[in-house]
Amino acid sequence: MSRIWTGFLAIFVLLAVGCASTPQATPERDAQAKQFTTHPDAGTIYVYRSETDRLDDETVLFIDGRIVGQTLPGTYFRIDTVPGRRILHGVGVDTGKIEVNARPGALYFVELYVIEARSHYRLVDERVGRQRIAKCCVMLEAWAPGQRPLIR
Repeated sequence: MSRIWTGFLAIFVLLAVGCASTPQATPERDAQAKQFTTHPDAGTIYVYRSETDRLDDETVLFIDGRIVGQTLPGTYFRIDTVPGRRILHGVGVDTGKIEVNARPGALYFVELYVIEARSHYRLVDERVGRQRIAKCCVMLEAWAPGQRPLIR
């Protein structure tokens, strides 16, 4: 019975997200994010999908149960979050997840691969993450205009 509910939930989420795809950031916001600045009161997490992740599988990224957006190959999200234990994850049939213990003023880089509609996360070294994002990726807007970010 729980598989049926999980299936319904996955279909509902995909339909809801499919109607509102995640917009690409402006070139100015992308360039600003690629400066990799931090905030003294927030942890900053970059989640990227390499351009070599050429599968057309789309996945929806969540942090602590809150939707961030739909991922695509060659894109990334910058997430400024309150410090503490944060879980990046999918939903429904996508059971992939990773835990990041975000510290104030710190940067984290998470590489995301999608295989058969399932997310696979890997924390990478800051130097590697900066290089890969600068080389491969364009930023996606994590929140709609007027929506508050995770920092409260």
